[in-house]
Amino acid sequence: MSKETTRKTDVLIVGAGAAGLLCAIEAGKRGRSVVILEHNAGIGKKIRISGGGRCNFTNIHTTPSHFLSQNAHFAKSALARYTPQDFCDLVKKYKIPFHEKKLGQLFCDKSAQDIIDLLKKECDQCNVAILLETSATNIIKNESFHLSTTQGPFQSQSLVIATGGLSIPTLGATDFGYKLARQFNIKVNLCRPGLVPLTFHDKDLRFFKDLAGVSLDTIVSFEGTAFRENILFTHKGLSGPAILQISSYRQPGKPICINLLPDNNAAILLEANHSQKTTLQNFLKNHLPARLVEIICRRFFKNRPLNQYSLQQLQEVAQFLHHWEIIPRGTEGYAKAEVTIGGVDTEELSSKTMEAKKIPGLYFIGEVVDTTGHLGGFNFQWAWASGHAAGQYA
Repeated sequence: MSKETTRKTDVLIVGAGAAGLLCAIEAGKRGRSVVILEHNAGIGKKIRISGGGRCNFTNIHTTPSHFLSQNAHFAKSALARYTPQDFCDLVKKYKIPFHEKKLGQLFCDKSAQDIIDLLKKECDQCNVAILLETSATNIIKNESFHLSTTQGPFQSQSLVIATGGLSIPTLGATDFGYKLARQFNIKVNLCRPGLVPLTFHDKDLRFFKDLAGVSLDTIVSFEGTAFRENILFTHKGLSGPAILQISSYRQPGKPICINLLPDNNAAILLEANHSQKTTLQNFLKNHLPARLVEIICRRFFKNRPLNQYSLQQLQEVAQFLHHWEIIPRGTEGYAKAEVTIGGVDTEELSSKTMEAKKIPGLYFIGEVVDTTGHLGGFNFQWAWASGHAAGQYA
């Protein structure tokens, strides 16, 4: 094909990630001719690394309440029409073994590559053409969409943007989807890293950096939103599932609250042992990691025998253990963020079809849209559901 020859197709999808591939499959099933443009050298790069390489491909407990968006109702329609069970049925069709790890999170037994292979086979069956290492350089619309690409010009009736967000730029993340939305005068809400480790201020890092690698079960909260999971101390600050979850809700300059003893009442424990000669540090080592206790006593409390504290002082220790407040310096940014919060304003899109209200035939799906899930397979379910929705209409 010469570069001057315009290749025509019914549906052109930019991005061969989870949302783009599912959309292509659904459109292909309807007899539409479909072409996917992918600027990376392979498909599903984010799928491949997810879940430690085993792909946490959905969560059986998915509800709209597991998503952040400026319009909390937007995700309801797509999620109701393509459920976790629907994707599980597809996984079972290919006899891919999987298991529930915890909290409804489903993982492949073997490898995330199983999910990529499944999607590729489905695309092949629907005659979807996937062009790798192909970038769109210019897009205009009159009666149809006209794209200039590194593989020559394309023309399509429908154009689906499935380019993802800004998270993990090493996998090829770009702002292409947001730029295109703005080109067509579609509002894009402010973007920021989500599901991302938090960093400490220098004064806190001096004390806590030696705890790197220490992990413990906690409840982490911010202004009424709370998650119970592990936290992990790092060389830069805090990570772990509970921290990643709360990072999507926290606001700069405000403290997060950590309950270090979610299963105990520290006040009752300390008061019951008030007469003991054992030191505070030795007592707390029965309930918390020794290295953490050492730092807490060094930083916040003098390490004396319990019988040398007043009841008021022990109450203050208990208050700290259940309500440790820390103001993070910031986050580790898009390089370590699992998702991008914000994106194409959902008010600009049909919740039924994902089509832009102002531009007939233009669709936005997946992470590029201002709909972001919690940790644990919810973002994949949004990719499948939004891709399915657009695939029914594009």
